[in-house]
Amino acid sequence: MPSDPESAINELMQSDPNIIAGAVLKGKDIIYTTDNWDISGDVSKVVSSWIGQSARFIMVTGVKYSMLKMTSELLVAMSYKGEGSIVAAKDDEHKLIVYVGPEGQALGTAMDVQRVITSLSTQSPQVNTNTQMGQQAAQSVGVSSGGATSVGGTSLDPQLQGEIKTFLDWIKDTEGLAGYVSYYLQQNNSQIISELSKIYNELRQIFGV
Repeated sequence: MPSDPESAINELMQSDPNIIAGAVLKGKDIIYTTDNWDISGDVSKVVSSWIGQSARFIMVTGVKYSMLKMTSELLVAMSYKGEGSIVAAKDDEHKLIVYVGPEGQALGTAMDVQRVITSLSTQSPQVNTNTQMGQQAAQSVGVSSGGATSVGGTSLDPQLQGEIKTFLDWIKDTEGLAGYVSYYLQQNNSQIISELSKIYNELRQIFGV
C-alpha cells in the first residue's frame, strides 16, 4: 500500500485509466499534485464548500461540477456537460482529490479514493471501548449514535433529514438532476436512460402512484 502522496495518486491512476489527474492536500495546502493539474486557485473555495456541506456545485479549473454526494469524508461532483467528475476523500490528516474523465464512473472511483487515502494516515485507528459499549447499548434500546430516538418508527435522524432536504434541492435545481437527465437524453445514452427508467418505476412503487 502507498504511504506517500505521489505513490497514492500513482496507484489510483494505474488502477483506473479514467483518473486523469490528482492532488493531495493538508488543510488547504497542496503537498502533491500531478504535473497536468493546477488547482491552486480553486482549492480554498472547494475545501470551504466541503466543510460547509451546503454547496450545490464547485468550480475547478473553470469547469462547473454539480454535487452528487457530499459527506464529511467524501465529495463527488459531476459536470452535466460531460466534462468529467471530481472525486475527493479525506481523513483527519489529508484530502485526496482526483479528476475523472468523461468516460469514468465517479461513484466507483470514490470507493478507490477512500481506500487509498487510509494508506496516507500516520495515525493508528483507535477504538474507545466505553464509546463502543455505549453505542451498542443505545442500539439495543432504539437510540442511534446521532442522538435521535426511535419510538414506534416515528422519529427521523436530523442528519438524514438534512440529506433528504439536500436531495430535494438537487432535484429541483436546474444544474442538478434536471440538468443531468436533459444531458443524457440529448446524448441518447441508452444505458443511463434505462437505469433512470428503473429508478422512476421503483419510486412509483414506493409511493404507490
